[in-house]
Amino acid sequence: MSEHTKNILELKNVKTYFPITKGTFFQKITGHVKAVDGVSLSLNKGEVLGLVGESGCGKSTLGKTILKLVHMTEGEIYLNGQRVHGLSEKDLFRVRPKFQMIFQDPYASLNPRMTVFDTLAEPLLIHRIATPKNVTQKVSELMNRVGLSTRFVKKYPHEFSGGQRQRIAIARAIATEPELLIADEPVSALDVSIQSQILNLLSKLIKEMNIAMVFISHDLSVVRYISNRVAVMYLGKIAEIGEADQIFNHPLHPYTKALISAIPIPDPQKERDRHRILLEGDPPSPINLPSGCRFHPRCPYRIEACSQTVPQLETFGSQQASCIRIKEIN
Repeated sequence: MSEHTKNILELKNVKTYFPITKGTFFQKITGHVKAVDGVSLSLNKGEVLGLVGESGCGKSTLGKTILKLVHMTEGEIYLNGQRVHGLSEKDLFRVRPKFQMIFQDPYASLNPRMTVFDTLAEPLLIHRIATPKNVTQKVSELMNRVGLSTRFVKKYPHEFSGGQRQRIAIARAIATEPELLIADEPVSALDVSIQSQILNLLSKLIKEMNIAMVFISHDLSVVRYISNRVAVMYLGKIAEIGEADQIFNHPLHPYTKALISAIPIPDPQKERDRHRILLEGDPPSPINLPSGCRFHPRCPYRIEACSQTVPQLETFGSQQASCIRIKEIN
């Protein structure tokens, strides 16, 4: 395991397939939805990896796979050098506090029948981070850390605003002092004015606690603000990955170019003059994937070979991209 200790998170050829069944009583598997199909990446301590792509590309499924919330079909996942998948329930319970998740909708992820105190005290007591004697103090410390007044501890989730509920969810996620956070669209359900407050809070906590984070979002402006590196997903595969500044300023993959070109520019004159890359059609069905490169039916740079060759991630400077025409189109 020594070769994996340098990364807080390492994925090797991770695949998550969902079977398609036919019939009612005697179900027959007729195919698979390849939600995540061979993803390999790594994450260092204190680093934020932005995971972007269109709806249905598999980014949320990848996040849930890392946390064992959905079953992985194939591959290896290491957390701080320890292989997560394959652990017994007892061993998994020991490492579970070290990786936590922040969900998109805090109202759905918080128990409506539990007060803020009960919500935050539960993980502290279960994992023996606090005792019944000092749990009140620990809960107060968590509330202060995420910018909530301790006078709210006896309130229920429905009594808070969306931003306040997300702060409670973040407090619950950091209660176990994790080394990795998976944040699945944590600000998309919030007003724009509140989004920046939550992003600043996450950035502050990452620096203070030296936490690594996978930040899943379809909002590229938000990803650019908070991420050190960015991975672009398309139909279950990584299309491009690299340093955030490089990805946004010099995208290599045609799909990444199209995504970056769609980011609104606050200057009205520049917004009118900019060149937008419009993609043809909709993403193919994950049930019936195209041959060769999965992006080729919509790619403006496609040639005949694109429908026959499955591109692999190749290194180009500080970036990696999967396209057989990278050198020709850049």
